[in-house]
Amino acid sequence: MRIGIVCYPTFGGSGVVATELGLELSKRGHEIHFITYSQPVRLDLLSHNVHFHEVNVPEYPLFLYQPYELALSSKIVDMVKLHGIEVLHVHYAIPHAYAAYMAQKMLMEEDIYVPIVTTLHGTDITLVGSHPNYKTAVTFSINKSDAVTSVSQSLKDDTMRLFDIKNAINVIPNFIDNSKYKHEFTDCQRALMATDEEKIITHISNFREVKQIPDVIKVFHNIQKEIPAKLMMVGEGPEKEPAERLCEKLGISDKVVFFGNSNEIDKILCFSDLFLLPSLTESFGLAALEAMASGVPVISSNTGGIPEVNKHGVTGFLSSVNAIDDMSKNALFILKDADRLKTFKTNARIESKKFDIHQIVPQYEALYEATLNRCTVV
Repeated sequence: MRIGIVCYPTFGGSGVVATELGLELSKRGHEIHFITYSQPVRLDLLSHNVHFHEVNVPEYPLFLYQPYELALSSKIVDMVKLHGIEVLHVHYAIPHAYAAYMAQKMLMEEDIYVPIVTTLHGTDITLVGSHPNYKTAVTFSINKSDAVTSVSQSLKDDTMRLFDIKNAINVIPNFIDNSKYKHEFTDCQRALMATDEEKIITHISNFREVKQIPDVIKVFHNIQKEIPAKLMMVGEGPEKEPAERLCEKLGISDKVVFFGNSNEIDKILCFSDLFLLPSLTESFGLAALEAMASGVPVISSNTGGIPEVNKHGVTGFLSSVNAIDDMSKNALFILKDADRLKTFKTNARIESKKFDIHQIVPQYEALYEATLNRCTVV
């Protein structure tokens, strides 16, 4: 199949999943065309099966905000006609499904019908999409898609509750490539982050308010009171500077390392003993899954799709949002006993294999085929 993928090209979960999906599909013989405003961060290698088409948004003084959706729709039309793209897989209802629908209508004027598969990732539903200014457009985009998926059952339930959805929604979870988590790093590399007696606690996110960054700091503050520990904070975002100030206030700045965005996440996770994800909500919890694939137990909130990934008492523990003391207690329960920590690490690796890319991508292939067979040229 010739598949067009429209996504955000950033470090965020949806962009990572869309890129990894495209790369795996290309290995399975499909021709993949990424259509977005810059090359996706994890798209390292273009080949005869993987192509990138940049969406240029011209500056025009009439517009206070440049109309990306118009430029995207036009680019989709051009690429479908030029490369014979057979199906569009768009990640996020707005603006991507909305723009894809406009492109679809333009193409129908030339008797070309390209079905749209829309994947819902979370913020397009729970934060942006439910806003009154966007709710009508989101509902329209979902209902006009030829097929719709969500990355968790929780997100599907939220979508059906928040919007008047007539379309079926298929749950196809996020995934990881477990083969990339076979680490061969040495102990001397671990020594760059912490001493032998220190436990390494990690958090990875885009440092937005929804990630509850202060709670990460406070839980770690409680942990380091009882055992030697270091905290690795990976990512960039608006909550990073306030987090640095909170560390100074609590007197733990020497025990916390802020990496910014990093391409060495696998190395950091390899040596980590515990992962903290106390988010206000998560549609899935991809960062937790990546940690689990590295054998890192997860202490998390119990909201959204996280319980579908992090199994309470098996791969880590779930707590209510803002339950600092409970998260701290559970973290210490795991970390204080070497055998218990080893068991949780093993369980995390085993559970992560249920979300391996080779288990999930065939579900997308089957959906593409079914959608193509159902849709006929107008």
